[in-house]
Amino acid sequence: MGWAGEGKTDPPRLGWWRTALNDEFGGEDLFKRLAPRTWRWAVLEAARAAARKVDAEARAQSADADELISLFRLGFAIDEQLDDRLAELKRASADPAEVLPELGAAIARWDRDAFGAWLTGLGAATVAPSSIGRRLTGEPPTDPVETAVALVAAMAPLAERYPATHFKTARAAAGKARG
Repeated sequence: MGWAGEGKTDPPRLGWWRTALNDEFGGEDLFKRLAPRTWRWAVLEAARAAARKVDAEARAQSADADELISLFRLGFAIDEQLDDRLAELKRASADPAEVLPELGAAIARWDRDAFGAWLTGLGAATVAPSSIGRRLTGEPPTDPVETAVALVAAMAPLAERYPATHFKTARAAAGKARG
């Protein structure tokens, strides 16, 4: 999602963050020079960092931001495991498009409609209005992969602004009930 959210690329993608990290004459050129062996991973990491920043800004608008789970903040332990796994893949020097085939298909050629169809194919998400974005109803699944898929699926339909899909944990809801 970090890659798809870029907006300063040619052609522009979703425009949720003002970056061109995976643009031939933007970040891609810089990362090829800085990290010739792992530049593809560096581009994706930088796009993910931009996404995390925008996501954190959205969550910060909530009074219970620490109790929200989003695609870019799944919780400390899961986020650390994800960072470790991406670093391991990067060290293995594998091409991201080979290791992550769905990503490879998406980055080969940007197609907003195809991306939207892919999101829709993940299943329907039940969301409720939220001051910061789209809140998924119910508790997040116990499986982090299922949680991530649900958060991505809730990004459909595509919006002009980052939809900040998130779950509110039961702990947050319990705190509001007491307050």
